[in-house]
Amino acid sequence: MAWVAFDRAVKLPERLGEKVGGEGATERLRRIRDTIHEDVCRHAFNTELGSFVQAYGSTSLDASLLLLPLVGFLPATDPRMIGTVQAIERRLVVDGFVLRYDTGEAVDGLPPGEGAFLACSFWFADNLILQGRIDEARELFERLLSLRNDVGLLAEEFDPHLWRQLGNFPQAFSHVALINTAFNLTRAQGPAEQRARGGRRGRHTVTEELSI
Repeated sequence: MAWVAFDRAVKLPERLGEKVGGEGATERLRRIRDTIHEDVCRHAFNTELGSFVQAYGSTSLDASLLLLPLVGFLPATDPRMIGTVQAIERRLVVDGFVLRYDTGEAVDGLPPGEGAFLACSFWFADNLILQGRIDEARELFERLLSLRNDVGLLAEEFDPHLWRQLGNFPQAFSHVALINTAFNLTRAQGPAEQRARGGRRGRHTVTEELSI
């Protein structure tokens, strides 16, 4: 997210045709952005796992890594992202839903055992779309839609064993992720594809802005 902040600080003035700060300010921002990118790629990618990891020096996974292509950090088709998606699929997907991380390994101070984060499952579908696995993405999306309650709302998490929604309800992140995945499945230039390519065309939607 630090990279995202500097990346947008560089790109937004360029798109608006404006200058920010004094002479050379944009170049300084660009250098910081590129330094962060290089540092993350060097220290957060585990070559033995073939995947990015939860933290520097860790071997644990975190489904928030699925955001890397969604914010434009790396293309979803980069071999490192393909490996990351495969690793998450092996280790964090339970009964077809994506856990945020393995709570048995985590050092977050919370007791083990937690539902699958619905936003993470939508992010997983977005990555499948960007990697050309459209049928799998659509199947996952339909499964997630089936979890909505009688008025179409989703919670923060879902327990695939007890088959019930858990956590904060309703959860805005779950609904924003749902809408973005719907756009990604139905539009040639969905939000994830636009950010992966580094830009937008024409008018953009509220959901795209929310998910920057």
